[in-house]
Amino acid sequence: MKLARFTVSGVNGILSGIIEGSIVKEFTGDLFGAHTLTGRSFPLGDIRFKAPLDPRHIIGIGKNFAAEGTEKPHVPEMPILFFKPLSTVVGPEDPVLLPHGTEEIRFESELAVIIGKIAKNLSPAEADEAIFGYTVANDFGAFNYFHPEGHWTIGKAFDTFCPLGPVLETEFDYRSARIKAAVNGVLKQDSPMERIITRIDVMISYISRFMTLMPGDVILTGTPAGSEAVRDGDVIDCYIEGIGNLRNQVKAE
Repeated sequence: MKLARFTVSGVNGILSGIIEGSIVKEFTGDLFGAHTLTGRSFPLGDIRFKAPLDPRHIIGIGKNFAAEGTEKPHVPEMPILFFKPLSTVVGPEDPVLLPHGTEEIRFESELAVIIGKIAKNLSPAEADEAIFGYTVANDFGAFNYFHPEGHWTIGKAFDTFCPLGPVLETEFDYRSARIKAAVNGVLKQDSPMERIITRIDVMISYISRFMTLMPGDVILTGTPAGSEAVRDGDVIDCYIEGIGNLRNQVKAE
């Protein structure tokens, strides 16, 4: 099931809906619980997608893909984790701002996992039960703000640095997914999820040992090789088949 948040010309506010073919059926209520169809529907071509949810937390994992043709490293006992503030979240077609004084700002196409239930001290075998769905993320970072000792949060925290969308897909086999990205139409990233180092079930299990995961938490699962610096005016497309294409243009602030 594909869920979306969107706006429609002439209708106030941000709406929620279920995409069925070329139609979006509006619903109200709890995204992670009971919700009710309103009876209104809109042609898919008439809506403007927003980020598919308002996250509770955004947790990222770094250095989590091995390039194709290389040997995978051992799974680290302590993965590189970081948080992104909620002010980083934007939706499809929203601009990503390049702040003054930043250098080497890179895009990173990623699969984002959305937690759907309270989860604490899960085993890897239990992790999938906590997943509500998936979306596409572009995890931007300003690399000149990465601390040499491994502190990534500042470089990942600038406003607009976490586009999400276009939809939240609840029925998706992430194990067979490919992560792709293009800059101005030129393919830069294209990797299967099998190149991931810390698997998603292991990742969720590990995080749930030190914090209680809650509905609406978003986990960014890492990016393949091919990420590179962007410049004012570049258009970035992040694509995962089965979820969709997330497009954003970067603009100087």
